[in-house]
Amino acid sequence: MEPMPAPTPRHRRALFLRVVLLLLALAAARIFLLPSTESLALGRIVASWEGAARAGQTFEAEATVAAVEGLPVKLLGHRLLLRWQAPDKLRLETRIDDEDIVAGRDGKTLWVHLPGKPFTLIGDETVPRFTADPASVESVDLPELRFPLGPLQTRLVPFLVRGQTRPDRWTEWTLSPLGSLLIDAPDANLASRAGDDGNTELRLHLPDGKKLELHVARFATDLATDLATDLAATAADWSPPAAAADRADRVALSHLTRCLRVVLAQVGARTPALPPATGKREVVATSGKGRLERHDGVRVLFLQGSPAEMGSQQGELLRDEVRSVVDRILYGVGVGSSFSKGRWFFGEIEEAQSRIEPFIPATHLGEMDAIAEAAGLHRQESRLANFFPELFHCSGFALHGAATEGGRLYHGRILDYIRGAGLEDNAVVTVSRPDGANAWVNVTYAGFIGSVTAMNEKQVAIGEMGGRGEGHWDGKPMAQLVREVMETCDTLDEAVALMRKGPRTCEYYYVLSDGKTGQSVGIKATPELFETVSPGQSHPQLSDPVADTVLLSAGDRYTELVKRVREGYGHFDAESARELMTHPVCMKSNIQSVLFAPGSLEFWVANADSENVASHTRYTRFHLGELLGKDGKDQVTRNP
Repeated sequence: MEPMPAPTPRHRRALFLRVVLLLLALAAARIFLLPSTESLALGRIVASWEGAARAGQTFEAEATVAAVEGLPVKLLGHRLLLRWQAPDKLRLETRIDDEDIVAGRDGKTLWVHLPGKPFTLIGDETVPRFTADPASVESVDLPELRFPLGPLQTRLVPFLVRGQTRPDRWTEWTLSPLGSLLIDAPDANLASRAGDDGNTELRLHLPDGKKLELHVARFATDLATDLATDLAATAADWSPPAAAADRADRVALSHLTRCLRVVLAQVGARTPALPPATGKREVVATSGKGRLERHDGVRVLFLQGSPAEMGSQQGELLRDEVRSVVDRILYGVGVGSSFSKGRWFFGEIEEAQSRIEPFIPATHLGEMDAIAEAAGLHRQESRLANFFPELFHCSGFALHGAATEGGRLYHGRILDYIRGAGLEDNAVVTVSRPDGANAWVNVTYAGFIGSVTAMNEKQVAIGEMGGRGEGHWDGKPMAQLVREVMETCDTLDEAVALMRKGPRTCEYYYVLSDGKTGQSVGIKATPELFETVSPGQSHPQLSDPVADTVLLSAGDRYTELVKRVREGYGHFDAESARELMTHPVCMKSNIQSVLFAPGSLEFWVANADSENVASHTRYTRFHLGELLGKDGKDQVTRNP
């Protein structure tokens, strides 16, 4: 046997490279595949959960919010008790704003019970969505509530999630390198540890800086010996208490599911601030005689024709925005208000509708229906959403004569109403040219055909402030009355006469102004009472009048508004008049602020974003004459 030849340098280099590659492969396998001790323990726990869920066992968890950062402070101390049994049984108990809430699911039935009201809703897919349309029954496919991982997937958990325990006993949980390659998950940080009191402490850090800490008192299944007795007879837990169920409101199941979807979609949603103005104006889309433009990032909708034509134009050009407003107003704010009031929202608003509609022109109802058809909505959704402005509350003022530079008329309007509910995402400046009526601008939201903030081509401007008297619905709705003023009145006197005529609903306050005369008036109107307040006139609710001004607000906001007007008296221009609307004259709920200069048909519009109330955001200047295609200098009469 011949001796093996001595390895050449080339062979030695090749052998060395093989050894290096093998070591690198082993290192990579350790990094990517070899789980930590904590990961293996987590895998065993998750596998036991999956098996218990597949066997139909009941899970119970109890947790308390121990700390928050960047989230509502009122979450602190909130306790959540959850019971779940696959595939379709769930029970939640918690307390929100000092109100105990119990909710659950049993098969295809959802329910919510507020013991303190008492108030109970039971969602039933056999109940019509709208009482005005018995055929509006909608089938709902509720998803099965199964464990999110199957048997095979649970075996991969140790390889996808890496746990590392720090000296302070907190275990940080992150995706392993393999998990990062296979799972598209947000860049969040989760940590856990066993607390000294026997609770499990969980900390969640989100990429945007928000932090949440939970103390989990227990998480177990009904096989655990300490829960076997408690959970053995839980059939009744999946339904509301019998006494509550007997007097519950049975409502359309889809109303509850849409409310839940809207609320969840709003969690973490943000309204971006407008960038600096550049003067950019672009046409986005057209529909018949209508078109949608963007002016420095602000939607401007142009409508023209009959009410039905304008409805179709709006529904087509703002389809997504109209649907968003309906979702957030009817199913988010509306259904959500049921739990604070202890009264079913759709029952209330449909009862109001039955009393209001006889006072609305058929052509305007047709306009709402045309919006619904073009936007793919049920007509009741469009109609009911249009009654919602009846609930708005605000402040307003008019300055002129000796109060301003050159005696110029400025009319300010502050809309304070549920900032963050999503209305500000769908803000629009609507320029309407209705057949046979005045052209006018409506500072509004997608899908609304009435108005609370407006100015017409005859230089008449109006802003509304809500009061009390909810439930007095036998009259012309406020938003429709404001529209009628815009379309039919050429002077301040005509507007006051129309509003005085009635019939009216609820209690509202208005500031009206006329750029042709440079005058203004305040109005207090209820179904039975109609009072006007002239500039500088005292009133029991306006105890500190200022000459050549109408100042309408309440409480400390009114006091601050008067103080600011007195300090700047005689020197107000467009910029300083806008400054009057900043906090604390505006509320934290301020979603829209507008300043009109009716004498020149100029106006400035600001909408809230996620960081600031409207009065503290960028204002965009418009000119109604220019928007109507007229030469503003030649087409309007200026007051001094």
